[in-house]
Amino acid sequence: MAEHQRLNGIIRAFEQSEAVFSTFAKLDVQTAIEMTDAPYDGIIYEMEHNPYDVTALGSALQFMLNRKSIAENGSVAPSVTPLARIPANGAEMNQSFAKQVLDRGVYGVVWPHVATVEQAYNAVAACRYPRPKNAPLYEPKGARGDGPATAARYWGLSQADYYAKADVWPLAPQGELLVGLMCESTQGIENLDDILSNVPGIGFILIGEGDLSQELGLPRQYEHPDVLDAMRRIVETCKKHDVVVGNPHTTAKNLERLLAEGYRFLMSAPSRSYGVIGKGRELAGY
Repeated sequence: MAEHQRLNGIIRAFEQSEAVFSTFAKLDVQTAIEMTDAPYDGIIYEMEHNPYDVTALGSALQFMLNRKSIAENGSVAPSVTPLARIPANGAEMNQSFAKQVLDRGVYGVVWPHVATVEQAYNAVAACRYPRPKNAPLYEPKGARGDGPATAARYWGLSQADYYAKADVWPLAPQGELLVGLMCESTQGIENLDDILSNVPGIGFILIGEGDLSQELGLPRQYEHPDVLDAMRRIVETCKKHDVVVGNPHTTAKNLERLLAEGYRFLMSAPSRSYGVIGKGRELAGY
C-alpha cells in the first residue's frame, strides 16, 4: 500500500473540494451489503435513535468488506466509508461511545447536539489517542483509550500503521478519522463561531434541522423562512472557517439550492438516494 494512500473516501472528496453523498444506515447485515454496492461516498450508521449495539455494528462493518473491490483496486480503502452517529449528546461529555465505535473500525464519529466550545473540544479529544505534551498537534489532548487491534484488522493495517493514520482530519493532514458535530440548537448557532475558532480537528458540521425546527416552534418545517435563516447562519459561519457543512434532508427538490448555498455533505433517504446522487453529480460536474 502506498505510504500516503487515502483510506477515507469522504476525506478524499473533501480534499478535492467535491460534494459528498451519504445516508443513514441501519445495523443489519443486508443493509450493510446493499450500502456497499450503492453509489454513496459514505454512510452513517445510526446509533442515536436506533439501538446502540456495537456487536451489530461490528457485524455490519464486516459485511461491508468487498474482497472483489479490494482485489480489483489493489487497495484496502472501502468503496463506501462507514461512520457512526453515537447516542451521547455533546452536553453529556461522554467519551465511551466514541471509543467503542472507533474500536470496531468506523472512520469517523458524528456527535449530536454539540453547542459549546467545551463540548466540541471533548468530541475531538475523544477520537484521538494521547501523546506527549511536546508532540506536534497536541491539542485537543487525546482521550481515546488504547485498544486498536480490531480496528487495525478491519482497516487492513498493522497496529503501527493504524496508530499513524488514526488521527483526526484536517488537524492531522494524514489522519483518516472524521469528527462530525451536529449543530441543532440556537445555542449551537450562537457559539459556532467560537467553536470553529478554538477547536481544531472538526471535519464537518452537520445541521440538525429536525431538532432546530422543534426549538423554533416549527417542527419539521424545513422550508420555513425562520428555519432557513437559522440554517443560513450556520452555513455562513462554516464558510468563514472553511469547514464543510452538511444537510441531512437532501431531496431532488432542494438539491440544487443546497449545492448553490455551499453544502458539501448531502444526506438523502435510501429510497431517494439514487436519483439525488445522479442529479447531484451532474450538477456538480463530476
